[in-house]
Amino acid sequence: MLKNNFFRAKPLFRLAFIAFKHVEKLTKRKMLWQSGKKCYFVLNELYSSKPLIMTGFLGEFEATLDTKGRFLLPAGLKKQLPEGENTRFVINRGFEKCLSLYPLQSWEPLFARISSLDDFDPDVRKFRRFFLNGAIEVELDSAGRLLMPPNLKEYAELSKDIVLASAVDKIEIWSTENYNKFFESYSPSDFSSLAQQVMVKKTEKEQGS
Repeated sequence: MLKNNFFRAKPLFRLAFIAFKHVEKLTKRKMLWQSGKKCYFVLNELYSSKPLIMTGFLGEFEATLDTKGRFLLPAGLKKQLPEGENTRFVINRGFEKCLSLYPLQSWEPLFARISSLDDFDPDVRKFRRFFLNGAIEVELDSAGRLLMPPNLKEYAELSKDIVLASAVDKIEIWSTENYNKFFESYSPSDFSSLAQQVMVKKTEKEQGS
């Protein structure tokens, strides 16, 4: 009877297992599960007012640049942003002919990692120049638009029609033409081979470590 009442009382995802112990007194914020002779489970109830932490972006979205180089951040992306960090971003050059748009929550640990690299290594200095020199902080205006810096707009060959593509912890910004060309350059078999190569390499690296 006690077991049945326990499962009806609270959803399991709000409970955390603590330990096996003898119990003499329970508070309002604890629950009891009698598991046998003299052994009890004690579980603390978890309460949190914090929103879920962003685990990554999903989807691709079309947008349009106006004559001033502004675009409206799609609602489908905006709702995926972590609460409290949904107006400020860092934008910089991508590895292909695209731009990378980072929420500050994603940019700050990446910047810290790059800052820790060996400045005496010439390859590090080259990488930093390319990756950081075009980076700039941007912020949504009152209408929910972002202004594209002219130098980055030119680098990614952006004119009017653009695509915002999810890329785990950042958003890639492509011209629609270049985005379509990129996918047209890969056949299904090419993609399959690439997936096998990348994922097998990752597995081997994890096993080696």
